[in-house]
Amino acid sequence: MKNSFSEVKLFQVKPEKLFEFESLVNAIADEQKKQQGCMDIKYMKRFYVLDGLGNPPRELTKIVKCVKYYSYWEFDNKENYGRAIEWFFANYEKDIQKLLIMPFDINCGNSLGT
Repeated sequence: MKNSFSEVKLFQVKPEKLFEFESLVNAIADEQKKQQGCMDIKYMKRFYVLDGLGNPPRELTKIVKCVKYYSYWEFDNKENYGRAIEWFFANYEKDIQKLLIMPFDINCGNSLGT
């Protein structure tokens, strides 16, 4: 949507904590959808790599250090995002951080396109 406000988080999850992380974010996503102004929330597990243009992605076969997950959270405006991220940190930051090799990374800004 034009003029929406979006955030992308990168989570680097400890290999032995994958099940816990996926269970937690499935529950969190349901709550994230209920935040005022939320237009969309998606999580993605990076488990493929490109081996060349025109070829299908190849599944990763081993874990080196961590497994990367990304989330995409979209809002109707930055004010609603501000309230939602405060809620997120207050309720879930500690639970998530203990599953990661380092603090998660947040990037946010105005969405482009229609």
